[in-house]
Amino acid sequence: MATQQRKILVTSALPYANGSIHLGHLVEYIQTDIWVRFQKMQGHDCIYVCADDAHGTPIMLRAQNEGITPEQLIARIDKEHRADFAGFGIGFDNFHSTHSDENRELASLIYTRLRDGGYIRTRTIKQAYDPEKQMFLPDRFIKGTCPKCGADDQYGDNCEACGATYSPTELKNPVSAVSGATPIEKESEHYFFDLGAFGDMLKEWTHEEHMQPAIRHKLNEWLEGGLQDWDISRDAPYFGFEIPGAPNKYFYVWLDAPIGYLASLKNLCAKRPELDFDSYIKEDSEAEMYHFIGKDIAYFHTLFWPAMLTGAGMRKPSAVFCHGFLTVNGQKMSKSRGTFIQARTYLDHLNPQYLRYYFAAKLGSGIDDLDLNLDDFMARVNSDLVGKVVNIASRCAGFINKKYDGKLSAQCSEIKLYEAFEANGRLIAELYEKREFNQAIREIMALADRANQYIDEKKPWALAKQAGMEQEVQEACSTGLNLFRILITYLKPVLPTMAEQAEAFLNIPPLDWLAIAQPLTGHTISEFQPLLTRVEQDKIDALLADTKKLLAANAPAEPRKITKSIKMDPIAEQIEYDDFAKIDLRIAKIVKAEHVAGADKLLQLTLDIGGETRNVFAGIKSAYAPEDLEGKLTVMVANLAPRKMRFGMSEGMVLAAGPGGKDLFVLHPDDGALPGMRVK
Repeated sequence: MATQQRKILVTSALPYANGSIHLGHLVEYIQTDIWVRFQKMQGHDCIYVCADDAHGTPIMLRAQNEGITPEQLIARIDKEHRADFAGFGIGFDNFHSTHSDENRELASLIYTRLRDGGYIRTRTIKQAYDPEKQMFLPDRFIKGTCPKCGADDQYGDNCEACGATYSPTELKNPVSAVSGATPIEKESEHYFFDLGAFGDMLKEWTHEEHMQPAIRHKLNEWLEGGLQDWDISRDAPYFGFEIPGAPNKYFYVWLDAPIGYLASLKNLCAKRPELDFDSYIKEDSEAEMYHFIGKDIAYFHTLFWPAMLTGAGMRKPSAVFCHGFLTVNGQKMSKSRGTFIQARTYLDHLNPQYLRYYFAAKLGSGIDDLDLNLDDFMARVNSDLVGKVVNIASRCAGFINKKYDGKLSAQCSEIKLYEAFEANGRLIAELYEKREFNQAIREIMALADRANQYIDEKKPWALAKQAGMEQEVQEACSTGLNLFRILITYLKPVLPTMAEQAEAFLNIPPLDWLAIAQPLTGHTISEFQPLLTRVEQDKIDALLADTKKLLAANAPAEPRKITKSIKMDPIAEQIEYDDFAKIDLRIAKIVKAEHVAGADKLLQLTLDIGGETRNVFAGIKSAYAPEDLEGKLTVMVANLAPRKMRFGMSEGMVLAAGPGGKDLFVLHPDDGALPGMRVK
């Protein structure tokens, strides 16, 4: 399986030095780390660099709020990030910072080459300006009313309610998220990168195999829509690097952030003289360069970044690999539901190997979102790792240690079975290379099933009770341990800590793909120690409980509303429990739904509550068409006194939830409930 050695540079997106690492971030770092570890096991010269993204307005403002300097803030976050990454076994060859001499030097070099090449231009623009803080406001630091749908408390660049995008100047009733003041418009000269000059190059580059098809399709839309000049400057005050020859103008954080990849590489090269920095970045470099990123930042990495590098006379990425987002239990990570889990909170309760394995079992080469279903997480780890892989070693090691002084048999009695396991490594290696980790895991677990089946067939525990079967017991258990050795080799990129423990147990050098060509024979192993324990429900419960506590502790005590206040109805006078208990809630089937002539908000519903029908007028027209309701279930107050309305008699009330408008929910899940059932 020997292959020609490759020279590979790998990066992950830079974590922002303004907050903690959470499980959503870890999808990317675990994915990258697995791929890098696999490449190193293949004997390739592969280095993995990253850095904290340490510039920008949010960092400047947070430091001000804490009464410290930005440098002090990013130093503290750097220490935290490094500890979290180490806890999850992320094996960076170098972790640096964009606030570094190397990054300043490289950002200035690339900028001056672009400027001298005619790719930088200036023009005066109007921007939102905070008159109290005396600073220009980034889009995300302006809030107001959406100009499209009228939703309040929306950001200055897009509406989270309707999805519309717009200019901050279009926002209605804008306010500064920094001070609460009303922004004014102010002119400023800005520096722009002529992205359109690289349109032909980008069209050619994006149609080659440098990214996933879904990303390529999206890029085609952007390219066909025309490439706009990119604003690469920000006005003082701003935490970042000053643009050469432009006093009080700073590089926009997204210009120097990707350059941070190269800065981290340069920093590593200074520590390891055998590495030649220029050999990685020169235009005709034979080295490979891969970026692992989230799909939300593809625009910067597949348009701006290759254009910047080309304009500066440097090589473009070999490929940009995007991944999807993380959901928890099928939903977006949520602070209100307590599923916005930080890396450190996880490490306080659960083994990081569990999460590495679960992510690997779910990750493919596409950009689909990945779901962390906590029930499935526990079941899969316990079944696959503990019940299958570790079980092989624990079942066989006891016999070898107790009966044969830890010595394996002199020959492999099942050489064809062993060779079949070893031959499967070619397919598994191809799957790792293509980032199809989920398929690789399926292949490995299929082999684990075969290994356990073999042990079940041999039944060494039964043979050990029979006279004269000592050799058969030794050979069966030795074969089992040799199959385990192959499996743990294939899992090593995913489970580096467990692999180290297995190496110590098997008393062998570090596992690699080539070493498993021959089985271990006549070899003495060490005493077996448990490699992994089961995931327990109480640990998951404690993780979620601590997450909720942490989120509650970090929530602002009195959140400041920066848009106009909404007058709420006063809470009605208290009622006794006995009053509430009088309400009779029933499942009702909507037999018929129709519009009400002359009514803007009402629908007329005919409800079946189990042998009896009721006529109810409900103000839900804004959310439902009649045809959407017929045949569905809802919940109604069945013992509400009839009320005469202008349109007829209403004989009850349908329960509804939601803020109103289109977000109004009245349907009951069709889970076997029958009309007339009482809701308790």
